Amino acid sequence: MKKIYNICFAIAIVMMAVSCDKNFEEINTNSVDPTSASVSPVFLLNNAIINSSFSNAQLIYDLGIVQQVISPNSGVLTGANYNQDNRDVTDDHWVKYYENVIKNTGDILGQLEQEGVADRPNLKSMTRLVKALTFMILTDEYGDIPYSEAGKGIYEQIVLPKYDAQQDIYLDLIKEVKEAVAGFSAAGQVETSEVMYAGDIAKWRRFGNSLLLRLGMHLTEVDPALAEQIVGDAFAAGIMQSNEDNYVIRHDNNYSNNNGALLNATEANNIYLVDTFIDFLADSNDPRLGALAIRYTSATSGPEQTQENGSTDPADQIGMPMGYDNGTIGAVAESLGLPSFYAFTQIDRFRVAKQAAPMFVITHAQTQLLLAEAAVRGWVTGEPSDYFNAGVRAHMELMVQFDPASEIPAADIDTYLAANPFDAANAIQQINEQYWVACFLNGPEAFANFRRTGIPALTPNPYPSQDISGDFINRLTYPNSEIATNTANLNEAVARMGADNLETKVWWDK
Repeated sequence: MKKIYNICFAIAIVMMAVSCDKNFEEINTNSVDPTSASVSPVFLLNNAIINSSFSNAQLIYDLGIVQQVISPNSGVLTGANYNQDNRDVTDDHWVKYYENVIKNTGDILGQLEQEGVADRPNLKSMTRLVKALTFMILTDEYGDIPYSEAGKGIYEQIVLPKYDAQQDIYLDLIKEVKEAVAGFSAAGQVETSEVMYAGDIAKWRRFGNSLLLRLGMHLTEVDPALAEQIVGDAFAAGIMQSNEDNYVIRHDNNYSNNNGALLNATEANNIYLVDTFIDFLADSNDPRLGALAIRYTSATSGPEQTQENGSTDPADQIGMPMGYDNGTIGAVAESLGLPSFYAFTQIDRFRVAKQAAPMFVITHAQTQLLLAEAAVRGWVTGEPSDYFNAGVRAHMELMVQFDPASEIPAADIDTYLAANPFDAANAIQQINEQYWVACFLNGPEAFANFRRTGIPALTPNPYPSQDISGDFINRLTYPNSEIATNTANLNEAVARMGADNLETKVWWDK
């Protein structure tokens, strides 16, 4: 499916280039190569932006590790549900990002370097930010990764890139983001054809500074002094101001949401919401529960999970517990009075997980909650309670962007905040529990923040046969393709970082 998507996108951008020039022979040269000079680099940027959305690994690993999503089934769905290594899935982020985002951003930067960027500084800065965002996700997921030599196959013929240490990667990402933000120019060409912010460099700057804030907050445990400096720099430079600034991938029936496609096809009946997550929302009467969940209360099989048979009433939601497989979950369902395990609560695939649903990568809500923690630490000015309330409100307000039926009325938001006020005595826990919720369907960041803070305080998955000896998965394993083809560089990284398993911690995870 991923290969079909990329082929279709490549054909589409070539056809767009052909329609803009009547000189067929010139345009037809290398027309099947989307890195050809016949294709505007802004189309490559759009391909990179679209592919910066999350792969299905987040459903099987990231969101399972933080106990939001689970499947009782094995095979292709084996992952955090059993705490087992499944390299047919752990490579999903790697393949999607390297073959699309890193390749395309590398090609753009190589092309601009050859042609000169005097009139296109904004395109260069946009490209650097998308590349930095993607590398942050990759290194957070895997640890040491190909970085300084990655994405240079076309212009420097580096096909087996070395692996860089995560500490070095983070230091360079901070530099890259700062330089990219500083590189935007009102006098430069306006890149109105890019699909994220339609060339609005003010929004791009705020996104870049919010990315910098996230990079800084990831370092709170490993290097607090550097974290404070970076967070302060990002805050002073200006971060996201509203949901209009969100870095969000828009989808439609042609460019579908990866997770939505999976949840509306082969795995529609096999992935559920965890009881830990459902109970957290229900215990505080959180209106987001009714906006994102559905339960087919009488379902005894997958075909009975129809929208007409589903209930979105928060009172009807029952999450699936961790620690069971499809041979044992039936007895649990029976003990709870359910007709089958098909009657546990799922992500509502008719609203938040439909194929055309947006995918939020960095949001105003998450940014405000990070600022709330930074304010508690004394790293930024402002009241932590104000940032906290703004973050919770912003996340509730963006639910309508999934679907009109998921809209949360302003009065319900006000009621929730009044009933669940900011607690200064329990600030760090409360803020990061809300960050956990605000990262729903943003698995890489939910996983990263859980490792950084240990919040929420989750009970380890009790499944009896696991590939880890500790409480939780700490990283994803490298793809088999890298083990087979880039062996020497991978082995050097493993010798430096630690064993290539689910238990080795990444550098900043202290």
